[in-house]
Amino acid sequence: MASLRASDRGSPLRDDLLRLLTCGSVDDGKSTLIGRLLHDSDLLYDDYLAAVLKDSTVSGHAGGQVDLALLADGLKAEREQGITIDVAHLYFSTRRRSFIIADAPGHEQYTRNMATGASTADLAVILVDVAKGVTSQTRRHSAIVSLLGIRAVVVAVNKMDLVGYAEDRFDAIAAEVSDLAGALGLPAPVCIPMSALHGDCIVERGGNMPWYDGPSLIEHLEQVEVGPAAGPAAAPEHFDVLRLPVQLVIRPDQSFRGYAGTVCSGTLRPGDDVRIEPSGLITTVERIVTFDGDLDEAGPGRAVTVTTAEPIDIGRGDILCSPDRPPERAREFTATLVWMSGSDLMVGRDYQLQQAGQSLRCRVTEPVRRLDVDTLTSAPASSMTLNDIASVTLRTDAELMFDPYEQNRITGSFILIDPRDNATVAAGMIKAATRAAHIIPSAGRVSPQTRAKLLGHRALTVWFTGLPGSGKSTLARAAEAELAAAGVFACVLDGDNLRFGLNADLGFSPEDRAENIRRAGEVAALLHRYGAVVLAAFISPYRQDRDRVRNLHPAGTFMEVFVDAPLDVCEERDPKGLYAKARAGVIPDLTGVSAPYEPPAAPELRIDTASTDVGRAAAQVVDEVLALIRGPRRGGGPLASGSRGR
Repeated sequence: MASLRASDRGSPLRDDLLRLLTCGSVDDGKSTLIGRLLHDSDLLYDDYLAAVLKDSTVSGHAGGQVDLALLADGLKAEREQGITIDVAHLYFSTRRRSFIIADAPGHEQYTRNMATGASTADLAVILVDVAKGVTSQTRRHSAIVSLLGIRAVVVAVNKMDLVGYAEDRFDAIAAEVSDLAGALGLPAPVCIPMSALHGDCIVERGGNMPWYDGPSLIEHLEQVEVGPAAGPAAAPEHFDVLRLPVQLVIRPDQSFRGYAGTVCSGTLRPGDDVRIEPSGLITTVERIVTFDGDLDEAGPGRAVTVTTAEPIDIGRGDILCSPDRPPERAREFTATLVWMSGSDLMVGRDYQLQQAGQSLRCRVTEPVRRLDVDTLTSAPASSMTLNDIASVTLRTDAELMFDPYEQNRITGSFILIDPRDNATVAAGMIKAATRAAHIIPSAGRVSPQTRAKLLGHRALTVWFTGLPGSGKSTLARAAEAELAAAGVFACVLDGDNLRFGLNADLGFSPEDRAENIRRAGEVAALLHRYGAVVLAAFISPYRQDRDRVRNLHPAGTFMEVFVDAPLDVCEERDPKGLYAKARAGVIPDLTGVSAPYEPPAAPELRIDTASTDVGRAAAQVVDEVLALIRGPRRGGGPLASGSRGR
């Protein structure tokens, strides 16, 4: 962040800060506008200006003039190409106000950078090249500004010198962007005609547009009001509601336990009662600790460490909040996503959701409704690609604590991370919990202990996974027969059988494979709740899908069996002719041939069916099952040549 000197222009000092974003299509003149703003406001140190003068002769793009865009474009690639790539932040102040400018890139491929810069802005300056008019990128940036809750917008109609400072051309663009703002639910923007290259209406109005009687850009920025209603942190009715997500528990020694985080909204004082979510416990704030000493009060944006009067259990991801106004809690909610990855969103794939200290596994559960930035209409879509904006329904593996984004930017926003490579793939804004989020599963009157007593054994799910032809179903059926002979209520869930009925609508794409295992896992968990020993035989090629099924079961009641056989052995067996069809091109997505298989990293049991016959392998499974549901088996057959994975 470049720090520049304060200007002497203006009179009374206003000690407030305005965070603003500049955005628009490529080559609309954003960096030049910022450079002109700083130069004409006399905000540049002499040595800084001299460096820009020198650089203009080497990498300038202003036709021999001083290239003021170089003040914001600091990366080598930006100066070589004359474009903005990353968000540049500049800090400066006048006698009336302090400013932080986030100069966002205009290229469509860097839309994710623009969304990042907009996430903390109070006001957006959207540039429009008067010669090109409103473009798709202008519409996309306007949509993101609206989604991120920025209510104060300036439309800078730039390069007026290219059209002879024509009033009618400015009026036409002003009318178009006003209609666009109305369609997006934004207040009417302030439209300012200007020429950043020549300095018209940036700091001084100049004499080239006598027909314009509004403020210059800096005049407007110095006087515009951007309180809660304008959208920086929270809606007015929720602005004073305390939210302090715990980021870290600090315990330097036995005498101190503090909970560190940044106040998102509301005000915190020693002696205040606070509620801890999700536990619901009420405690009293004892101290508000900072590096510079204790505080009597902490407001939004202040990073603090809080100690409490009672030693209660508070951990990372918990939220300190107003006792009578806790955040919402739900496992399913609707949100708006801005997709930031070159890899497409896949409905049904697991992602990691991170929000205000919380980290949960989640997935998109329904087809998205993707926004067409040109028509501002949305339509169902099966995926999202880079720079797409869409409404989605997300389901998490545990309850998420949140406020709707329109009420609180911090507790209402999140990012999605692809666990395969830890890449951030999307930014999201929460709308509301769905109706399904309020559905509470009914609890029966028969306890698991009673069912175990009636059946003579505890419930268990045994999940057989392996390549096609490895022997999963054969082994599960053999184990079922042995367990039945031993008086165990056991049942087999077979992948092929489920695809004849419950999962008949699914294909073999990665999304459908994930949904196939999700449904199978839910059925297994349901049978498990009724006390059965479930023997589930599924290829289930992806680890994350198997892990999700494991998480549906209480600890110690799920056993993963890796039915391990080399691909050449499985292909030689080929009991259903699948490998032959795959080699002939009849089956396009066969696991092990043209689709991947991820073997378990640490299964409870591994059985090598290439060197172990069915009888011995089934005996090993039954030994393990009986040991878990009843205790060690007596008089059992010899163990197979497999190995324990854990």
